[in-house]
Amino acid sequence: MIRLLTIMDYEEIYHLWLRTPGMGLNSLDDSREGIKKFLEKNPATSFVAVEDAHIVGVILSGHDGRRGYLYHACVEEAYRRRCIGKELLGHVTEAMKAEKISKLSLVCFKDNAPGNSFWDREGWKLRRDLNFYDIVIIPQS
Repeated sequence: MIRLLTIMDYEEIYHLWLRTPGMGLNSLDDSREGIKKFLEKNPATSFVAVEDAHIVGVILSGHDGRRGYLYHACVEEAYRRRCIGKELLGHVTEAMKAEKISKLSLVCFKDNAPGNSFWDREGWKLRRDLNFYDIVIIPQS
């Protein structure tokens, strides 16, 4: 079953992220408070997959009014190859369409082979024409 992600799911999704190689987490943005703030701004675009009363997949996504962005998408290893990731992505796509968002983007670490393989299979195009920059303006603890 796929349903909206809520802050009540935080502990379970955070532990799923910790168990998933290739996830880039930080103590501020991915804290309970950080995710709560994200979900308040984007209440209808993030989803979880639930099987056997446990969250087995999650996709955190939001938008700025122009473009949609995907963050922290993963499926528990034992549940992969069952189209759960594809279903989660389908829910995000429909939610973004409903909010009139026409383009989605994401960042996937180069050494995350399962993640990169998934996005490639789903038809996402690897951008080779840009550089990605960031800067920390509030230090993490």
